[in-house]
Amino acid sequence: MDIDAWVWWLIGAAGLGIPLVLTAMPEFGMFAVGAVAAAVVAALGGGIVAQVLVFVIVSVALIAVVRLIAGRQRADRTPQHATGIDALRGRQAVVLERVDGAGGRIKLAGEVWSARALDAGISFEPGQQVDVVDIDGATAIVM
Repeated sequence: MDIDAWVWWLIGAAGLGIPLVLTAMPEFGMFAVGAVAAAVVAALGGGIVAQVLVFVIVSVALIAVVRLIAGRQRADRTPQHATGIDALRGRQAVVLERVDGAGGRIKLAGEVWSARALDAGISFEPGQQVDVVDIDGATAIVM
């Protein structure tokens, strides 16, 4: 029972498909596609050198292309606008109740927030505008 080279490549492709499914590592899938391409070359009568070269070239090309596409997708997913407390840092607020190192109240982004001064020795009176430096829990740190 003599098995043709293209059958061995297909067996290799199936063998590479198993870890792809079990580990979710896409590289195994790209190697499996390379093995299928080598099986096609073997079925068309290509020699072992041509089969191995096609396997390597297809596998490496797929890995390079997929990594390039994945890198672009990851870069596109970075948030372009600050959200949550990051969006509040650097904004201006109006003092509603005296703010000092112990506490106070401000109006920030249309909401009333508890606040305290960054420098405990400084106080801000109602009506003054302050800059939000940080958010500590539900308290805005202002200066």
